[in-house]
Amino acid sequence: QVRLVESGGGLVQAGGSLRLSCAASGNIRSINAMGWYRQAPGKQREMVGTITRGGSKNYADSVKGRFTISADNAKNTVYLQMNSLKPEDTAVYYCNGELDIVGDYRYRDYWGQGTQVTVSS
Repeated sequence: QVRLVESGGGLVQAGGSLRLSCAASGNIRSINAMGWYRQAPGKQREMVGTITRGGSKNYADSVKGRFTISADNAKNTVYLQMNSLKPEDTAVYYCNGELDIVGDYRYRDYWGQGTQVTVSS
C-alpha cells in the first residue's frame, strides 16, 4: 500500500512563511515526479509546483518567486517552502506523486489527504 503523508500546514499571517512536507512510503519502485496542488473553496484544484526525478521544476505563475519546491530523493520526500504568503494562498494543499509501485510497471498518480493552509490578512 502506498501512502503520501503531508505535514506543515497551519494558520499564518499575510507575509509569513510555511514549509510543507510530503513523504511517500510503501512498495515504491520508482518516482517520476512529485508536486503540490491546492484547492480553495469553490474552486478547481490547481497545480502549485512540481519537480521531476531529474530536478526540473515548474511553478504556477501566481507563486513564482514566493514558493520553492524541493525534494529529497533518498527519503521519497518533497517540500514546499512558501514565503510572502497572501490570503489568496488559502487552500487545502495536496501532495501528488507519479509513482511506479512494485507489480504495477507503470506510473500512476497518487495523492495525499491534504493539509490546510490558511493565510489571514
